[in-house]
Amino acid sequence: MGRIGYLNVLPIYHPLEAGIIPHDFELVSGPPALLNTMMARGELHVSSCSCFEYACRPERYQLVEDLSIGSRGPVMSVLLLSRVPFEQLDKQEILISGETHTSVALLRLLMRDRLGLDVSYATGQVTPALRGEKPPVAFLAIGDEALRLRNHPEYPYRMDMAEAWRDWTGLPFIFGLWVVSRAAAKAGLFTSDPGALLRSGRDWGLEHMDVILDLTAHGCPLSREELAFYYSKGLVYSLGEEEQQGLRLFYQKLATAGMIAAAPPLDFFTM
Repeated sequence: MGRIGYLNVLPIYHPLEAGIIPHDFELVSGPPALLNTMMARGELHVSSCSCFEYACRPERYQLVEDLSIGSRGPVMSVLLLSRVPFEQLDKQEILISGETHTSVALLRLLMRDRLGLDVSYATGQVTPALRGEKPPVAFLAIGDEALRLRNHPEYPYRMDMAEAWRDWTGLPFIFGLWVVSRAAAKAGLFTSDPGALLRSGRDWGLEHMDVILDLTAHGCPLSREELAFYYSKGLVYSLGEEEQQGLRLFYQKLATAGMIAAAPPLDFFTM
């Protein structure tokens, strides 16, 4: 079972990692792009994954019901930071992380279709680039790095990507999904429903938020109050009807832009 190595999934995985909810999965942690690759290779049977990965290879996966990492407004941990006002980024280069596919796809859509800007992209590591001789004019930061860099004094212009999507479409944005390998399911490798296990972890984590905040506080750039807001208001962990509408619209826009072959149906796993 793949586990994104970010704070935002701690409420789901802590009860599984701590033995509070028993299971027979081996948990493998890594950034989204690595987990996507491992799922594509068949090295994981179920994993959190970018919604872009599901769109690229829907024939390999089924979705876990009612579970996602998304936001109905500012998400706080997926940010475009710029030295100049965004309208001045035309013909400029934006530094993007190789760890994320969905956030980069959203950035490309917003730049092209929402703001009408012609920008180029360079993939690299954000934090080392900021310390280099020629720091980027703008960069996309995700996960814990975004939480740490969100108030960088040299990059005063900030776009919260989920908030920008909401302003554009009126819908939530879904960054991550949980997927089950069709091959693993067909081979009968699951003795219990992994979706039910993950939803149980989520429900425990959200019901015991004080425990999650205690665990998160060590070395985190956010205060306890900011963390509580992040988990309760910044993020959504469900995949209800409105979240599915936002996901379908994102897929439609990706297909129209030629970033994926076609908008995939949302096909859910059942035991």
